[in-house]
Amino acid sequence: MRRREFITLVGSAAAAWPLGVGAQRPGRVYRIGVLANDPTIPTQPAYRAFLEELRNGGFIEGNNLVIEHRFAEAKLDRYPELAAELVRLEADVIVTSTAPATLAAKRATTKIPIVMLSTNDPVGQGIVASLAHPGGNVTGLAQDESAEISTKRLQLLKLALPHIAKAAVLHNPDLPYGQAERKQLEHAAPALNVSLRWFVVRRASDFEGAFAAIAQDRPDALIVAAGPLGFVNRTLIMELAARNRLPTMSSNREQTAAGGLMSYGYVRHESFRQAAAYVVKILQGANPADLPVELPIKYELAVNLKAAKALELTLPESFLQLADEVIE
Repeated sequence: MRRREFITLVGSAAAAWPLGVGAQRPGRVYRIGVLANDPTIPTQPAYRAFLEELRNGGFIEGNNLVIEHRFAEAKLDRYPELAAELVRLEADVIVTSTAPATLAAKRATTKIPIVMLSTNDPVGQGIVASLAHPGGNVTGLAQDESAEISTKRLQLLKLALPHIAKAAVLHNPDLPYGQAERKQLEHAAPALNVSLRWFVVRRASDFEGAFAAIAQDRPDALIVAAGPLGFVNRTLIMELAARNRLPTMSSNREQTAAGGLMSYGYVRHESFRQAAAYVVKILQGANPADLPVELPIKYELAVNLKAAKALELTLPESFLQLADEVIE
């Protein structure tokens, strides 16, 4: 197995709360708000890495730390009310898992520090002034869905399955980065002799209809574009893909573990660990305006051999040698 590391350098206020909480004080109980998409996050290895890094910094849930969770479950219109709840609870820090969550939290408070977990293009979306100097109450991790990453997914799919000539793409064009990802994939596809067909999904109820249309179009593979809807509904998507005998490429390992063929994306447990390190710094007195936003430092290719066997696919050995994780 070969691991590759890409290292990159980087509302109204509902409560008057200082930016940077101050040095850790004995006897004080701190409160973290987690504003996220997927309600299964607390059961995932990535979340255990988050808690572990907090413990390493001296913040232990049930001891001197309380964590309040709020999950939108891919219902983007829920984020504002959930963010407002965390502000009313006077959280010391709010951790956000998606761009919509981050935007909602930023609109809800300009005072409480916010740590992003995976937000696409935070500068372009007006969340921070720059990666090096965020300048406000938001810092953390930016999700890198650059042209290089999107192109890499398509290249890996073609390398694994050279016969592919047509691929369906499940995407939500309403997401701020949805159109950018589409442009990136459409730019890369001709050089790989792959034509792309786009199928829009905005809510969970759209998946059945989208797959019915995909089945009529008879593509060779399915690409699941990055986004909260695809992540929360990963089990449903992979069941429908298997039913239609479609090999899949997605943006995270969790979708591959749910039955997808392969994925290429940042290592979530490392990003959760990095986010916790930001929280520790802020609880110890750092100002988020002075903490540079970072990009993920590790990316992984995960391959599901069980899914390949079910699809009666033999993956090239040269491709399998690139995998960081093989699920059997």
